[in-house]
Amino acid sequence: MYSFKNDYSEGCHPSILDKLVETNLVQDLGYAEDRYTKLAKEILREEMKSPAAEIYFVSGGTQSNLLVLSSLLLPHQAVISAHTGHIYANETGAIEATGHKVIPVQTTDGKLTASAVEQVVRQHGLRPHVVQPKVVYISNSTEIGTIYTKQELSDLSQCCKKNDLYLFVDGARLGHALTAHNNDLTLADLAALVDVFYIGGTKNGALLGEAIVFSQETLANYFDYNLKQRGALLAKGRIVGIQFLCLFTDHLYFDLARHANDMAYRIQQALQEAGYAFSGESTTNQLFPILPKSLIEKLQKQFDFYVWAEVDEYQSIIRLITSWATDEAAVDQFIHAIKE
Repeated sequence: MYSFKNDYSEGCHPSILDKLVETNLVQDLGYAEDRYTKLAKEILREEMKSPAAEIYFVSGGTQSNLLVLSSLLLPHQAVISAHTGHIYANETGAIEATGHKVIPVQTTDGKLTASAVEQVVRQHGLRPHVVQPKVVYISNSTEIGTIYTKQELSDLSQCCKKNDLYLFVDGARLGHALTAHNNDLTLADLAALVDVFYIGGTKNGALLGEAIVFSQETLANYFDYNLKQRGALLAKGRIVGIQFLCLFTDHLYFDLARHANDMAYRIQQALQEAGYAFSGESTTNQLFPILPKSLIEKLQKQFDFYVWAEVDEYQSIIRLITSWATDEAAVDQFIHAIKE
């Protein structure tokens, strides 16, 4: 049974394993002071055209969100998120557990707008009786596969500057956003427009790992303390550094994300040609088609995926995710099953 449940079912790209084996017995410094991690940071700064960026490698996405937000927020401050945002919907109250409120905003496409942020700021003006919004949290791509345009991100950036807010981007699937066919953002654009973001490796070819990037180095003045205090400073930090060194050599990171998007696009086309609708428009590697329950039952005999939500007595929304390693033959098989 082939899985379309997530984009981390496989291990990692072979070149990463090769590099880990090649460097395995080379002695080096710990706690991300090794030569490989330092070189990975240099390559990323060049890619982002941001020589002053502060970069930290950690193990996962929820950890990245927790570390960044707990370091940026004072005790009375809160973070604004779409109601579908990972920190609000899928992280077991990790942010709230640090003592900070997540302010949800209802959206139809998973994206926050400048006007929605302005409205939240207005609603929280009764000082000192309500929390103070301080961070705007967005995901690119979003949890439903949509992406931000350069104009949309620019508008949010200007809104945040105007209202003295930080703009933070969850980049668990950033590669998929930057390689989407309708994307007009670059990594350098992102670094210039936001205060903090992270580049997701776990869902794009790495064994594990994310790269947290502070565009404003002053925001990271005490981040190393937070990293250590919360158990996120790895003694063998080289393990994540080596992976990002591989991913950003010869544009491998973007090639892997593009493959995932291409595989999703093929499935999307086949479903559209068969007359099926989607719960929303996605241009990345996540698809949410609305299918008859009878068809879903048949597909589940060959493929693994999530049944996302029930539409009515006869139909449900399923979630399909393709990955950097999705087999074209499996995509062909899925398309054939749809046509049958």
